[in-house]
Amino acid sequence: MGLDIEDSAALRNYLICTGRIGREESVVIRNLAGGVSNRTVLVERPAPSKGSGEAWVLKQALAKLRVSVDWFCDPARIEREALGLRWLEKLAPPGTITPLVFEDPTEHLLAMRAVPKPHDNLKDVLLAGQLNPDILQQYIVQLGRLLGTIHQRACENREELSRVFADRSYFETLRIEPYYAYTATQVPQSAEFYNRLIQQTRNRLFTLVHGDFSPKNILVRNGKLVLLDHEVCHWGEPAFDLGFVLTHLLSKAHHVTSRQADYLKATQVLFQAYLDAIDRKTLWSADAEKAAIGNTLGCLLARVSGRSPLEYLDPNERARQRETVIHMMVHPPGSLSELCDSFVKQINAAS
Repeated sequence: MGLDIEDSAALRNYLICTGRIGREESVVIRNLAGGVSNRTVLVERPAPSKGSGEAWVLKQALAKLRVSVDWFCDPARIEREALGLRWLEKLAPPGTITPLVFEDPTEHLLAMRAVPKPHDNLKDVLLAGQLNPDILQQYIVQLGRLLGTIHQRACENREELSRVFADRSYFETLRIEPYYAYTATQVPQSAEFYNRLIQQTRNRLFTLVHGDFSPKNILVRNGKLVLLDHEVCHWGEPAFDLGFVLTHLLSKAHHVTSRQADYLKATQVLFQAYLDAIDRKTLWSADAEKAAIGNTLGCLLARVSGRSPLEYLDPNERARQRETVIHMMVHPPGSLSELCDSFVKQINAAS
């Protein structure tokens, strides 16, 4: 049996034996909740007078993900996350990526510097629906700029990064199969749409794609955003990231009806901030917008009918979102703006 980092005694012994902490060092170890693909643990070390005073988050990749249906992925993907941490710290705006502390491929784990407290999770903030509209807009501008900056700077380094991140196997097993291919089997009327979308997504290889760019992977500290969870990073279709994050904003506009207008506006703010951060001559075109529309619709349906449905949507909301997106897939909107507006209007009409 290998190491289970959720066993605090075993983890402490591992850290001592590998020289990560001192034998007499008193550390606080606490399991963190929320992830489906990793064990995640916070390790807090002593104050500077007795030790480093650092806090680390340790992640250990699981072979079987914690969802209700069978979903497997090689835990060696932790090496991809470590690679993502190293490169994203160079590409993303300063302070938006947590530094890598160490990695251990044998135990399928890594440690990164913990984001200091206090901080909030952006997903929780959005679901609470209590954020001041001006503060919300500041966060969303940062979110769009963060994604656009990563895409743009990676594109500028395409010669090297297209080789470094050429392996797309984790994207296939963690996104294409569970989100697109599996959903096509659950919603047969969407199969033709997904078949086209899968081929387009595999063929459009333009920049470094995060693959998990969502509010749950964003921490907010002192008004600044920090991006987490990089195990799906690959060289590929930037429209996937855009569709993925827009899906989360639209799904929250669906669920948090008291803030629907604000979250709908947030989709436009994010899109504009993204465009402002990229060179449109290289990363944007009519084909790129068409791809973003396709990936947004694909993700909207996948998050209610795929292997990893959004847990905050109730059965009625899931059914309503499913029927709305199926209808939109038949005649996709001509622009992202039209898609967002039409989605909310059709959701409201079906309520």
